[in-house]
Amino acid sequence: MAIRTISDLEDSKYAGKRVFVRVDFNVSVSNGSVGEDYRIRMTIPTIEYLTKRGAKVILASHLGRPDGPSQKNSLEPVARRLKEIVGRSRMCVRFANDCIGPAVENEISQMNAGDILLLENLRFHKEEEANDLEFCKKLGHLADIYVNDAFSTSHRKHASTYGAAKLFDTRLAGLNLKKEVDYLSMMVTNPVRPFKVLLGGAKIKDKIGALEHLLPKADKVIIGGAAAYTFLKAKGVRTGKSLIDNEHLPWVTKALATYGDKIMLPTDHVAAYSPDDKSVTMVKGDIPDDMAGFDIGNETIDRYSAEVGIGNGGMVFWNGPMGMFEVGAFANGTITIAKSIALAYWRGAKTLVGGGDTLEALKKAGVAENEVSHVSTGGGATLNFLAGDEMPGVAILEQ
Repeated sequence: MAIRTISDLEDSKYAGKRVFVRVDFNVSVSNGSVGEDYRIRMTIPTIEYLTKRGAKVILASHLGRPDGPSQKNSLEPVARRLKEIVGRSRMCVRFANDCIGPAVENEISQMNAGDILLLENLRFHKEEEANDLEFCKKLGHLADIYVNDAFSTSHRKHASTYGAAKLFDTRLAGLNLKKEVDYLSMMVTNPVRPFKVLLGGAKIKDKIGALEHLLPKADKVIIGGAAAYTFLKAKGVRTGKSLIDNEHLPWVTKALATYGDKIMLPTDHVAAYSPDDKSVTMVKGDIPDDMAGFDIGNETIDRYSAEVGIGNGGMVFWNGPMGMFEVGAFANGTITIAKSIALAYWRGAKTLVGGGDTLEALKKAGVAENEVSHVSTGGGATLNFLAGDEMPGVAILEQ
């Protein structure tokens, strides 16, 4: 995918220019404090690249799904956290109380070369998600150059990712977005072999498009999480009260008939009567009618770990936990797999981890971000890209 990045433009073109950077600072904020700040840190290379070349960097993001302006969804705590992260440098980080309008334009006019201004939540204006033309024009009026570094929102045709971008003559990809596109494109077009896909989580429907593209290319597709029970039911295994996606059972049945030789499924499970049940049972084969599976069992963990962590290079893509890992009794499968992903990386494999839950799983397992090749900031966007779906925020950079 041929997209121009910020490093493709001559350094002199940035001096004194206003650069609008769409970032994804949609992070958890509680009591005015930012929780996991990975998405903020991933934008720092792009921000520093621009500020070092004398650009006035205007950052724009959404946070949550607000119905209108609210303190709960304000990006002000994010501005404070950003200031802490870049604090050792001489960069000036300021916060604007809106994302459009005369007050914002006045703030921008007072910026010096190398300054950073974070705009207030784009979604405080319903026109953002509606890709409203007038709102797009107001955003476009704020800057000279457009940069998208928010891969995780690029599957949406919103004002800040698409409509406003169209109004700029110079449209570029940030360093993080380019890295995401490069890794995912490699998986789709020319994966390093052996190529192993590890899919968990609850919803099969969100992953069908990606699976349709990856099943023919992968050497092994390893299924865990609630998604596994639909596959097991299609094979005639009794799954008790486990979560089943009956709507997509025919698709799963067809996938097993075509690619059954490369699909790995659990053979045992950590089962319980409910997620709150204190007494869990290791069940092999069929799950009793009054119980549900909440994690892969020890035998399955050993099989999956051996397949993922084996020292033969290749490429591993992981999206979605192996069980309800938020509950301690059902966390072992996910934590062990996370450690196996790290082992695969140290043994020479390219490892790509995607999805918010999966990042949380890495943290819970004590696996550092530098123990995988790339941690994708995109959840739905990653799956959309792998499915070959339209990515308006990326496509607009190609034109």
